[in-house]
Amino acid sequence: MIPFEYRTPKNLKEVNATLQEFGSDAKLIAGGTALVIMMKQRLVRPSCLVSLRSVRGLNAIELKNGGISIGGLATHREVEGSSLIRRRLPMLAETYHHVATLRIRNMATVGGGLAHADPNQDPPPSLIALSATIKATSVNGSRMIPLDEFFKDYYESVLAQDEIITEVMVPKLAPNTGAAYIKFLPRTADDYATVSAAAVLTLDKTKKTIADVRIALGSVGVTPIRATAAEAVLRGQPLKADGFAEAGEKAKEAVDPVSDFRGSAAYRPSRAGKSPGGHSSAIES
Repeated sequence: MIPFEYRTPKNLKEVNATLQEFGSDAKLIAGGTALVIMMKQRLVRPSCLVSLRSVRGLNAIELKNGGISIGGLATHREVEGSSLIRRRLPMLAETYHHVATLRIRNMATVGGGLAHADPNQDPPPSLIALSATIKATSVNGSRMIPLDEFFKDYYESVLAQDEIITEVMVPKLAPNTGAAYIKFLPRTADDYATVSAAAVLTLDKTKKTIADVRIALGSVGVTPIRATAAEAVLRGQPLKADGFAEAGEKAKEAVDPVSDFRGSAAYRPSRAGKSPGGHSSAIES
């Protein structure tokens, strides 16, 4: 690595002051599981690292406005093991359980992972399907960003250079809703997915149709992808195999994968179009 300063602010005011002092030469670091590797490879060369580890009050997981608020500094392991999330959003706890290894999950933070904007990560598809929003905070105040509008390009988000993810808000699931996340990978269980998919589906029990659905895909483009055309095929329709098959075909049309050692660009759409499966929460009554 090249030489750099290391600052340890105790609150957001101090964080903002340091970011203003160094401008684009500063990088925020929380868990550091991705940034340190990129620094060793000299892909990024900050002159100052601004540690968020000493900033208090940004790792809570709690009920808020009927949904669940997850602090930006909560670790993946804390989300995975949270009794509140396991009870209210079991699919999200299961998703974070799939991330890398226990050692990584103990260090990596929710906000840091999202800010890294790697399209192959496990959490973004599930959070997009769950209609999550992030709270981005800077010296100019805060703004809420829907997660399906957050990712801009490969390793690039809409965050400004001086913004910090301080909170992820996941709304309460509607009645008669189920959720599932599935990760297809032919290698080891702690690897990135070749393809991942998340779906949240709400039933209209009176009409026996799908009242609403959100589907998101990972590892099949330069960003996580929300499969809106596939959703439109299912919304308002009965639960039938041919409807899911048609939605699968629409999902395949939405992807734009690249080839790597986990799978070719031609192979990935065949997995993205499969019917939902894997771990799912029960339909709530």
